Amino acid sequence: MTALDEHAASATRWHLRGNWAPVQDELTVTDLRVTGKVPDELEGVYVRTGPNPKSGASDHWFFGDGMVHGVRLGGGRAQWYRNRYVQTPNISNPQGDAMSNMGDLTRGTGNTHVMRHRDQILCLEEGHWPWRIDGELNTLGYQNWDGALTTSMTAHPKICPVTGELIAFSYLSPTPPYLHYIRIGADGVLQQLEGIEIPNMVMMHDFNVTRNHVVFMDLPVCFDLGALATGMPFKFKREAGARLGVMPRTGTNADVRWFDIEPCYVFHPVNAFEDGDTITLFVSRQPEAFGSSNDDYAEVGRLWKWTIDLAAGTVREEQVDDRPGDFGRVDDRLVGLDARYGYLMAMAGEGVVEEPVYGSSLWKYDLHTGQCWEHRLGDGVRGAEPVFAPRSPDAAEDDGWVISFAHDTRTDESTLRIVDARDFDGAPVAVVHLPRRVPYGAHGSWIPDTPSF
Repeated sequence: MTALDEHAASATRWHLRGNWAPVQDELTVTDLRVTGKVPDELEGVYVRTGPNPKSGASDHWFFGDGMVHGVRLGGGRAQWYRNRYVQTPNISNPQGDAMSNMGDLTRGTGNTHVMRHRDQILCLEEGHWPWRIDGELNTLGYQNWDGALTTSMTAHPKICPVTGELIAFSYLSPTPPYLHYIRIGADGVLQQLEGIEIPNMVMMHDFNVTRNHVVFMDLPVCFDLGALATGMPFKFKREAGARLGVMPRTGTNADVRWFDIEPCYVFHPVNAFEDGDTITLFVSRQPEAFGSSNDDYAEVGRLWKWTIDLAAGTVREEQVDDRPGDFGRVDDRLVGLDARYGYLMAMAGEGVVEEPVYGSSLWKYDLHTGQCWEHRLGDGVRGAEPVFAPRSPDAAEDDGWVISFAHDTRTDESTLRIVDARDFDGAPVAVVHLPRRVPYGAHGSWIPDTPSF
């Protein structure tokens, strides 16, 4: 690389270089090479989305156009790899920038999460309506539940494994109430759109659901008009305080109880559950976010446990482990229930403010005891969100596999790793070699042909 090339690379925003950089073409490749053996029980599609600007540039990583990457597993083989843009109006008819498009709820990106509710695969981000795709990653159109949803929707809804409800929220209202609670029935009909009063518009990226409650996280990453020119108009304001809001799942604004906690930020919880008057939350807690700039990644999350005592009106805050980790998941069949095992991606590069650094390990936690197992991806290999796939719909909680993308920074090769959840620190049972570099992305799901619930 010449001195001129090095200068150009250093001047390029971090999310547009290296394996963060977008890919511009869409591929379909069949019969992928596999090291090891794809388990016969895995019949379905692993799909993950992430920001991938069609133009090749964006002001912030959060604002890139959504691109889904999928691997079809079946018959003991990796049958195909596909990547496709989510065909929103930003692709077919681009206009304006991300902030100017916030008022048009059809102009989403689908760049943050992919999940299935009922028979629909939804691509989500938090400023607009979700977009639907089919099992071969073709875009079908936006989803606003026959016009009943009049707000945006979070990228992180929860599917209740007991009732089949989709539980969600919206936090980007320009006027009070800044927060709205969303509940969609197992029949696909919107049951509730409830305004929740909070004092500030805050970046509420995710939330918590138990069998009978939701828990909102009113944390002090607040809307800041002065930061609008930076592309990400939110800043950490410790003086705003932090609190957890507990509401019955069929409740209203009047039913919310607020509990103060130490100021911090949480991008992603791992899970939550209730036992009588006690609600337990496991979260990846970090001291702050967007404190010094709109691209501030100096802090990373660590596993914490928050215990809310509804009878006493208190919250106990405890750090479970000092290993840096985020993108936590549990078995989808146990979301909102007392899941024993949680899976996180290691984070690295703490103190490096320029970009987030995905680590070279995956973590498996026994949430009952705090024990942690490490799955090493290899030197120079960076991981992704770990997603659990059960062996069968009625398999035991950890009887199955953890699936994750990985990228080798030395060879520029991307792979899909399949790890036996009960031999988590062992070698993968299968490594699927992908036909192209898959940029670092956000969230995804294992979508089995036979749903687990």
